[in-house]
Amino acid sequence: MPIDIDILPIAPDDAPAIAALARTVWLDAYSGILSRAQIDYMLAQRYDHARLRAECGDPAKWLRQAFAGDFRAGFAACEICKGEFKLDKLYVHPEMQRRGVGAALVAHAAELARGKGYPAVILAVNKNNAQAIRAYAKYGFRVRETSLTDIGGGFSMDDYIMEKALDPQVPGVRDRI
Repeated sequence: MPIDIDILPIAPDDAPAIAALARTVWLDAYSGILSRAQIDYMLAQRYDHARLRAECGDPAKWLRQAFAGDFRAGFAACEICKGEFKLDKLYVHPEMQRRGVGAALVAHAAELARGKGYPAVILAVNKNNAQAIRAYAKYGFRVRETSLTDIGGGFSMDDYIMEKALDPQVPGVRDRI
C-alpha cells in the first residue's frame, strides 16, 4: 500500500542515522549475496560518518532521505560520474519496501537529472540482487552493460550497469525545503 512520503536533503547531522539505515538494509539485502566480511568492508568504506558529512557539503553530490511521517524510510545519493548522472545509492528500509518509497526516490533522482539537462540516469546493481533488479526494471531501468570492479581488501563488485532514459516533458518530485 503506497504511503505519503516526504523527501528532504540529508544534513551532516543525519550521518549516524543514514549509516545505521544503510547497515540495516545491507544486512537484509546482501547477507545471502556477499560475505559478512565484504558487507562490513563496504559499509566502512561508504558510510563512515566523516565521509557522509563531507558528501553533504559536496555541491557535485545530491543526498536525499525519505520519511514516512517521522520514520526514516530510505535514502538516495546521486552524483555526476564520467559525464553521466548516476543514482549511486538507493536504499529503503526493509519494513517500507514495496510501499512507494523507492519509486519516490527514483522519481526524485530523475527530476534532478532532468533539471540538470541529463538524458538518462544510470546505476550499478549487484548481478545477484534479483529483488533490486526487478524493482529497477519496474522503474524503467534496463541493463546496459556489466561491470567487474576491484574495490580493495580482496573484494570486488560484480554489477549490472542499468540505465533509465528520461522523458524531458514529464515532471517529477520537487525538493521540500
